[in-house]
Amino acid sequence: MPAKAKAKVKAAPKKKMAAVAKKAAPKKIVAAAKSGAGAAKAADGRLLRYVDALKEAVIQEMERDPDVFLFGLDVDDPKGIQGSTLGLQQRFGRERVFNTPLSEDAMTGMAIGAAMAGMRPIHVHIRMDFLMLCMNQLINMAAKAHYMYGGQVRVPMVVRSMIGKSWGQGAQHSQGLYSMFMHVPGLKVVAPSNAHDAKGCLIAAIRDDNPTIFVEHRLLYPTEAYTPNEAFTVPFGKARVAAKGSDVTLVGVSNMVVECLRAHELLLEAGISSEVIDPISLVPLDVETILKSARKTKKLLVVDNSWLTCGASAEIVARVLETAGPEAGIRVQRMGFAPTTCPTSPNLEALFYPNPATIAQAAYALAKPKAKPWKPDAKKAELAYQMQFRGPF
Repeated sequence: MPAKAKAKVKAAPKKKMAAVAKKAAPKKIVAAAKSGAGAAKAADGRLLRYVDALKEAVIQEMERDPDVFLFGLDVDDPKGIQGSTLGLQQRFGRERVFNTPLSEDAMTGMAIGAAMAGMRPIHVHIRMDFLMLCMNQLINMAAKAHYMYGGQVRVPMVVRSMIGKSWGQGAQHSQGLYSMFMHVPGLKVVAPSNAHDAKGCLIAAIRDDNPTIFVEHRLLYPTEAYTPNEAFTVPFGKARVAAKGSDVTLVGVSNMVVECLRAHELLLEAGISSEVIDPISLVPLDVETILKSARKTKKLLVVDNSWLTCGASAEIVARVLETAGPEAGIRVQRMGFAPTTCPTSPNLEALFYPNPATIAQAAYALAKPKAKPWKPDAKKAELAYQMQFRGPF
């Protein structure tokens, strides 16, 4: 722990872009792949990778506020948590950036104590699966301290953790368990889908006086988006319309925003106009933006990186239908994991996880329930993986 914290406590992916023949390429998908959805401009910032946006946010906040420090298992590793912590220890020293023992429960307790003493810790976990080892600290301590001490105590800490598949990591290293934290008052949960929001949300989380679960999908790390050089914040509780449409509303969580945008391009080839919404933060959740779109299209498809039972998709659908009422006539559907353990085999992964083709198929069926089943051309679906959302923001 940094010396200042001690004093205060005493006082109180891999790339997956296959080459596809140009003659098989839909023009709209090619344009999106080259410029990014929304045709963002360099004036919006420079292109920055998601992983570099995370590191830049930490650097700018640590330079601004000496109470910010970062720690976690392997943050000083030569690979630096996929590069997101690379060089930070050399820049800020071992007192502010340091490795920890393999003891999630104890180290989370240390983070909570430091936060209560006035510091702003960033606790990095390699995978969200490992947060199960510190649930008591997060749910019974961090989330409840402000309430239990009558508002006299604050716990301004950020818990970074990775989710998602990657080279067959399977049952214990691929889970997206953020809905467990959504259930608990006192915790904020944010899941940015692009570099711009990753930087802005992380800065906002560091400055927030509440504990924040920061969700990072590993497949987003190499993606790029236009991101300002200066420090800025992305407000929690405000969703973004990433692509406009009129026939069906697609809501994606984290990496599924990217998959929905790819599905959006495929659907255009079938004459379906889909509106894609990125919630950005799950707690607080911007229901109004989603509801406005669902009222317009009358059809809502929510795509998640986790299981459907008691998940983020269930919460989003329930909130929309409760608010809109039956008279709105909104038809809903959810996509996510099958009710089984995350598989390891690539062949099973292809069936287990939603992808642009399966999302597009489901959205088409929702938009045209009486039409014959449709699925996108296989080559076009593969080309859709070249598209990244780069703005505008």
